[in-house]
Amino acid sequence: MLATTAYGLAIVLGLFVTFIGARFLWAPRAAAADYGVPAKQDGDAAYLEVKGLRDLTFGVLGLTLIAFTDARTAGWYMLVVALAPLGDTLIVLRHGGTKAAAFGIHFATAVIVLVSAALLFAV
Repeated sequence: MLATTAYGLAIVLGLFVTFIGARFLWAPRAAAADYGVPAKQDGDAAYLEVKGLRDLTFGVLGLTLIAFTDARTAGWYMLVVALAPLGDTLIVLRHGGTKAAAFGIHFATAVIVLVSAALLFAV
């Protein structure tokens, strides 16, 4: 049961971040608004696409590790990748986003990713 929960949560997180990355590539301004810091209409969309590529890569890499390595390796990956949503929390706060978005989306995501890491280590 623990292994099913650990791998299930890790897979859901991997698919979720892959989707977020893809969304930043196909609808960057809408994705930025949902991120918590809307993009300026005249801003450079390339930076939004960089975020999309980062998230897409994190998601695909995570899913690949889950598929082809052991739980411990996937756990280490989740532990390290939790830095991204923690950093996103600070970015949203520093650039005028709401505390609700910073903590309710990004910090909460970091906590869930850390829970996923702990579950994978426990398998």
